Amino acid sequence: MSNSSAAEHEQTRTRAGYAYALAAYGFWGLAPIYFVWVSFAHPLEVLAHRVVWSVPLLAILITLARQWPAVQALRWRELRVLMLCSLLLSCNWLIFIFAIQQGRIAETSLGYFINPLVSIVLGWLFLKEKMRPLQWAATALAAVGVASEVVAQGELPWLGLSLAFSFGLYGLLRKQLAVSSSVGLGVETLFVAPLGVAYLLWMGFDGTTVDREAVQIWMLGLGGFVTVLPLIWFASAAARIPLTMLGFCQYLAPSLSLLIAVLVFHEQVPAGRWLSFALIWMGLLMFSIEALHHYRRQLRLANLTL
Repeated sequence: MSNSSAAEHEQTRTRAGYAYALAAYGFWGLAPIYFVWVSFAHPLEVLAHRVVWSVPLLAILITLARQWPAVQALRWRELRVLMLCSLLLSCNWLIFIFAIQQGRIAETSLGYFINPLVSIVLGWLFLKEKMRPLQWAATALAAVGVASEVVAQGELPWLGLSLAFSFGLYGLLRKQLAVSSSVGLGVETLFVAPLGVAYLLWMGFDGTTVDREAVQIWMLGLGGFVTVLPLIWFASAAARIPLTMLGFCQYLAPSLSLLIAVLVFHEQVPAGRWLSFALIWMGLLMFSIEALHHYRRQLRLANLTL
């Protein structure tokens, strides 16, 4: 392959990567609409359906990707970590569904804006990753943003912080495992699927879901697609573009969620929360610019050594 053909192929691959990333994070940003749509069901029922219906879809995905050998090769230590990951992820999903049904979409977006900076601090604390000065400054700005929220509201934004820390801890554990996203999520959902099945059976015996219409069951079943479809797009994006660039796209999801909260569901966002968002956005902008600059500098240094 000539240099021009190789460059053209790489550009096409990169453009596809950005398209997949925008599709994944855009879908996640629009997800609150689905969870409002199924708010006729209790959050635990929504979560149970989401888990149970994800299992066969992930099994198909693993089969198509020919990754069953990777599942069979998992060791007991990795399975224990994935079991803990499944609990953290289930808690994150449940908190998210609960918050959406309570009409607190804006607070969920606050949590996912904070999440990248939480992940940086967790990496520094537990993985001994070094934080550069501007990363410290970005984290400090986010902390001031959370503090301003506490002062303005008189209480901790516990929903947002719970989402940020549960997903941050989940990412911290997953970072230590050399397991693909589809295999990892497949095993994680398999761990909690028996609980989901047991809960749905209990609701049936209790008579809670006796009057549930077939269309409502299918609506809840779509939770599996809501879970798996963006995962496929995310994995496709991660294989095509650098994680540093992928990091820029992740802010699309909470941004869309915030717009949906204000423009579609007419949530009232207090003035103090807008100040919190502004400080966190400044921190994220500082972090993103610094990360891009560091990535380009490392790329230049690598090219010089070749």
